[in-house]
Amino acid sequence: MSERLRMVEAVRDTLGAELARDDDVVVYGEDVGEAGGVFRATQGLIDDYPDRVFDTPVAEAGIVGAGVGLAATGMRPVAEIQFQSFLYQGFHQLAQHVARMRSRTRGTITCPMTIRTPYGGGIHALELHSESFEAGFAHIPGLKVVFPSSPAETKGLLTSSIRSPDPVIFMEPTRLYRSFREEVPDDHEIPLGEARVVEPGEDITVVAWGSMLRETLDAVDDIDASVEVIDPRTLYPLDTETIVDSVKKTGRCAIVHEAPKTAGMAGEIIARLNEEAFLYLEAPIERVTGYDVPMPMFAREDDYLPDADRIEAGIRDVLEFG
Repeated sequence: MSERLRMVEAVRDTLGAELARDDDVVVYGEDVGEAGGVFRATQGLIDDYPDRVFDTPVAEAGIVGAGVGLAATGMRPVAEIQFQSFLYQGFHQLAQHVARMRSRTRGTITCPMTIRTPYGGGIHALELHSESFEAGFAHIPGLKVVFPSSPAETKGLLTSSIRSPDPVIFMEPTRLYRSFREEVPDDHEIPLGEARVVEPGEDITVVAWGSMLRETLDAVDDIDASVEVIDPRTLYPLDTETIVDSVKKTGRCAIVHEAPKTAGMAGEIIARLNEEAFLYLEAPIERVTGYDVPMPMFAREDDYLPDADRIEAGIRDVLEFG
């Protein structure tokens, strides 16, 4: 069975299903209970699970730290951080405790914790509400970093994240929450660490994730070439093999993300391609990214984000090289 859902509805549906399936799952965070979350992703869950869905103080370090204790004692905490930038307040808990618990205890204690957080621009929010810091999270050994790009992907990836024996940062693109519906299977689980070939092609490989996948697909529609589009789904662990195999076939590559260019995940992917597919490349790899400035406020936000025109231009530069 399946149902046509928006992304925010797929989040709510998945959380409800996992609360019903596993009594060890708890959902908590700022305003996730009575208010149903700032984006209403948890709306109504407290009515069915009043003992396992609850509000917290405005204290991100405490939210993350509480999850460490819950996970260490056998629970499966699912914490919501209202906006990704607020997670900076709990970064020391992530780096010093969440990510290290398995190695610190030599596997005696694990941290099966999922931290859900909206990220990215496109909704004209306030300062520190629209950033994309995935490279920072992916740099911490022990954390899995997951990006859904559609309602069905959200259901499958969030299910796997909650069931994972290790901690997951689950980054939900805010501008896709209510942008479209699609069929979402009731029982849907996507393994973490496996990329998806969204569109097969022969001339160039384009890698994009989260909200940038939608922009990339719009850009590809106007290009008279055979473009292979890959959604990594998880940036850590990264499915390097799928990307490398694609570039060995096409010989050309562009990578799209909305985070700033410097030290972004595109650079890591390029490094891996240089290590494993350099002799197959027919052109330099192009990065189409956000700029190396703080995410601007309302009037300039759309100028900061890569759009279909910028992505199309980057792809054409690679195709026309040589």
